[in-house]
Amino acid sequence: MASSRHDTHRTTPVLPLDTVRESFALLAGGPEPLTVDGRRIRGLPPRHLPLDELRTLLLNPACPRLTRDAVWTLLVRRSRRDGAPWVLACAGMALPALAGVVRRLTDSLPGDSPDLQAEVVSGFLHALASVDVVRPRVLPRLRWAAYRQGHAALTRTLNSPTPVAPGFGPAVPRLPWGHPDLVLARAVREAVLTRTEADLIGSTRLDDTTVTDWADRHRTTPNAAYKTRRRAETRLAAYLHDEALDTTDDDPVASTAINALPRVASADPVSSRRTQKSRPGTAKNGPDSGLLTCGGSTTPSHSPSDPEVD
Repeated sequence: MASSRHDTHRTTPVLPLDTVRESFALLAGGPEPLTVDGRRIRGLPPRHLPLDELRTLLLNPACPRLTRDAVWTLLVRRSRRDGAPWVLACAGMALPALAGVVRRLTDSLPGDSPDLQAEVVSGFLHALASVDVVRPRVLPRLRWAAYRQGHAALTRTLNSPTPVAPGFGPAVPRLPWGHPDLVLARAVREAVLTRTEADLIGSTRLDDTTVTDWADRHRTTPNAAYKTRRRAETRLAAYLHDEALDTTDDDPVASTAINALPRVASADPVSSRRTQKSRPGTAKNGPDSGLLTCGGSTTPSHSPSDPEVD
């Protein structure tokens, strides 16, 4: 039983923030602790301060911002001049801030994430080498650098497929993959939709805005707005369909995307009326229908009736 507990302990991953915490404890409380001369910085006790005591003083809300900035300016410069010990000292001094960043990023995730913690610490250390210490608010800027790198890593994780048994094929990632707002934003980036078309779809399909209200705000007619939305959703559906087909046949991501493609024709009064009026053999969709005689391009274009607003 003792051996089993020992083996379990050995296989438990060491979290990066725990490593920072342990290293800082050694630097601040070892036989030769790192200290900062408080006589050099206004607002600190006029003596050599161990780093753990210094951190406690800086965390006090009564500590002046100018004092905190002066301390962090000194710490950053020492890390660049004296190397690894002071780099670790800076990470330890910022540990409460880094732990707060990790908590904020992992509120919706179960358990601890060593990879995310590593990204947060990496973002902090990368900024430590380049942050401008002449400008004020040194620590907040270091914290935001750590947050940005951690957030980017978290977004990549949430957007990537997760291996599942059997065969460890790709599985549908957790949200926000496939969120309608993200789909519309990606379609705008890929030039499938204009910003106005994405706003029209998002406002009238996802929000409570009616087409008539949207048209009134954008100084166009409801009929023109319906036509614009129908054309835009047709292009969007084709784009999502082609994107899904680029994946493997047994990819559940592709299946989910294909099954979720909007049936836009039945939702629009304009397209519904046209469908009812059309009869087999009367639609001009053959090679000689004349659809491509003007301009000769299959690239979607916008008619003068389409509202285009930044």
